[in-house]
Amino acid sequence: MINALSYIFIGIGIFFWFWGTFPLVGHRSVLFKLHTLSVADTLGSMLIIVGLLLKIPSEWPLLVLGIITLAIWNTVLGYVLAYSSSTGGNDE
Repeated sequence: MINALSYIFIGIGIFFWFWGTFPLVGHRSVLFKLHTLSVADTLGSMLIIVGLLLKIPSEWPLLVLGIITLAIWNTVLGYVLAYSSSTGGNDE
């Protein structure tokens, strides 16, 4: 049962990876595309790590550290991108 649940989480994570790449070919703004891609990649990567956590629970400290790192890194990267796009090249 746990093995099947692990594969389900990993499969949903891979689905999110592909789902996040489809808006890249649309006609929306670059920031919308980056936001969609980063959110989908973050969720997909976290779900894959949760699936691995169910599969190999002996490695839980490293996998939990990976989840925390993904959450912090992608949040900070989103704020940096938003700030750099909002300045618009004004040198003060």
